[in-house]
Amino acid sequence: MGIWPYGCDHLNTGLQQTIPLLTGDEGKNEMRKQKGFSLIELLIVVAIILIIAAIAIPNLLRARMAANESSAASSIRTINTAEVTYYSTYPATGYAALAALGGAASPCVPAIANGCLIDNNLATNGGGNGKSGYNFAAVAAAVGGGALLSQYAANGAPIVFQQTGNRAFCSTEDAVVRQDVAGAGSTVHDTCAAFPPLNN
Repeated sequence: MGIWPYGCDHLNTGLQQTIPLLTGDEGKNEMRKQKGFSLIELLIVVAIILIIAAIAIPNLLRARMAANESSAASSIRTINTAEVTYYSTYPATGYAALAALGGAASPCVPAIANGCLIDNNLATNGGGNGKSGYNFAAVAAAVGGGALLSQYAANGAPIVFQQTGNRAFCSTEDAVVRQDVAGAGSTVHDTCAAFPPLNN
């Protein structure tokens, strides 16, 4: 056999070209690039999230208050209908307080003390905790010293003014839903009757 006439330097040169070695500062730079997001990038993302939240949260609160007000006005209309029905059913008694319009038993058996005309959650004002951001009450009264309860005033006021609602709603036996922009309303007949009517 003959001796290979070429040296092996060309093999070493090929390896050095295909597998570059990282030494010194080059190695440190490669390690830094693999760590992930920088602090500036994370702060920018957090700032964007805060800006979106600042825009969305007030709109969400306004929408929730509008929904609460719509529900409260609807509840006052429900109480009006129940009062008229109660008066027709028990003409010797007249109108009723809010609690007497409901009934906790199931099935509910109508009586003077519990008319079974509205949902008991509304009749009990959500168990005393309110319903949909509003507190509800209805008071019946006799006129001229008689026993017949010929007047009533129903009221729904926001639990926390300007947070759960901006307006209070009330009504009397004329069945006109009225609004109080101060958020208080009243179960006093003449006070409620003096508020401006709700347009819708």
